[in-house]
Formats: sequence, C-alpha cells, structure tokens
Amino acid sequence: MTQTLTRPATVLTPPPAPPRRKRHRDPSRYFRLHLPLVLYLLFTLIPFYWMVVFAVRPAGETSLVPWPITFEHFDTVWNGIGFGLFFQNSLIIGVGTLVVVTVFALMGGYALARFKFRGQRVFLLALLCTQFIPGAMMLIPLFVIFKSAGLLNSLTGLVIADTAFQLPLALILMSGFVRNVPIELEEAAMVDGCSRLRAFFAVTLPQLKPAIVAVGSFAFIGAWNNFLFALMFASRQDKFTLPVGLSYALGEFNTDFGALAAGGVVAAVPVVLVFAVVQRFLVQGLSAGAVKG
Repeated sequence: MTQTLTRPATVLTPPPAPPRRKRHRDPSRYFRLHLPLVLYLLFTLIPFYWMVVFAVRPAGETSLVPWPITFEHFDTVWNGIGFGLFFQNSLIIGVGTLVVVTVFALMGGYALARFKFRGQRVFLLALLCTQFIPGAMMLIPLFVIFKSAGLLNSLTGLVIADTAFQLPLALILMSGFVRNVPIELEEAAMVDGCSRLRAFFAVTLPQLKPAIVAVGSFAFIGAWNNFLFALMFASRQDKFTLPVGLSYALGEFNTDFGALAAGGVVAAVPVVLVFAVVQRFLVQGLSAGAVKG
C-alpha cells in the first residue's frame, strides 16, 4: 500500500491595513467658511424679520418681539386697500407668463439644440445681447404698440411684455439642457417607428423636467416682481399688481408701516414657497443648462 502525503494548504492572509491618519481639523477653516455664511444669512433675514414684526405687531408698539400678535394690518391691506384683487392680477400674469414662456422655450430650445441653420450663432448672440437691454429703454416703443393694439390696461398686454423679456434667457437655458439629452435616444425611438414629435414627447420631454421647472420658476418670479411694466401699462386700479399696489400704499404725508409690511409679506410668501418647492430641480436645471454642448 502506497501512502500519499498531502501538503497542507497555505492560507494567505491579507496584509494589514495601513493605519488611518487622523485628520487635523483646522479651526481657521471653519472660521473662514462659516462666519461669512452666517453674516450673509443675517444680512438677508434681518430685513425680512423686521417686515414680519411690523406686519403682526399692533400699531404703536416698539418691541422687538411682536406680542400680542395681531392680523389687523393684513385685513387692512387685503380688504381696505384691495390687495386681494392685486394678488389675483399678479397670479394671473405670473401663471400666464410661465405657461407661454415654457411652451415657446421648449419649442425654440429644441430647435436650437437639434437643428443647424444659417445664422444660428448670430441668433444666439442676439438672444444673449437682449439681456443687456434695460426694460426702461423699451417702455415708449411698447407703449405705442400696446396703445395701437388696444392692450393698455389689459392683463394680456402685461403677459406679452413679460414674456418678451423672459423668453430669451429661457431659450438659452432650454437649448443647453436639450443638448445634454443624447440624440441617440431619439434616433432609437424613431428607428422603432416613432415620429420626431412622438419621440420628443416620449423620450426627451420626460428628461427635461428640471429645465422646465427652472425656466418656469424664473418666468413666474420675474413676472410676479415686475413693477415697471405694470406701472406704465396699467393705469386702472382694477388692473394693478402687487408691486404697484405696494407703491400706492405709501402716503404723501404719512405711511402706515404696518399695512405696508403686511403687503410685503403677502407679496413675498408665494415667491418663497415656489423656491422652497422647486429648489432641487432649479439647481439641477441651471447646472445642466449651463453645460456647453
């Protein structure tokens, strides 16, 4: 009988991991980073805090902390001055501008990103140059056009004016975002039998959600805060917007600061809520639209 000797298997042990180096925290780094952020936050929030304090503090009080809290100033601006109607006008103009700008930005941005045509670079340069033109320079031409078209004292005219100034930036952002969507996805859909329009709605449009939110948010906020056009193209009180209503709340000899602050809160809350809801889509849409295709 032959006895077979087996060699014991050697167990390979991994080398010991190198010791982790302890990170030395630099106190000055936190000082340089956090202190400017805290100062900027205070610089931003303190005026808003004072506006809220004046809005809910009883008339004649001077305390830093509003107590007791009253809502009489909101009743004054909403029912007495007519901010309910002003809020409705601003909402109609903001939503109308949002819809029109978003639809045209989708069509124009897709065309600029997917098709090549003569004078495309010149057209993009012209869109960019429109951002350097102040709105005050266009008041007289727009006033003449709106007067001849019967659009003065009309919410439709204000939507058209706001759309004209919001659309160029929206086109630039949307075209940059469409370039980041691979064209191969649309080509694959068209190979499977889709038309270009159906491929756009089925493949490209779902990926443009952050861009749509970004463009729509800027269009809505720009129209909501626009004071110059609403002041010049609407002279009837039933067509006033919130910024114009706030300006008329200032008296010639005295000013009700409580009512003025309450009107400021009413005008600021929708914008704050819009940013709070869409901030993650807003950052994603802006970063994607800024990438050069």
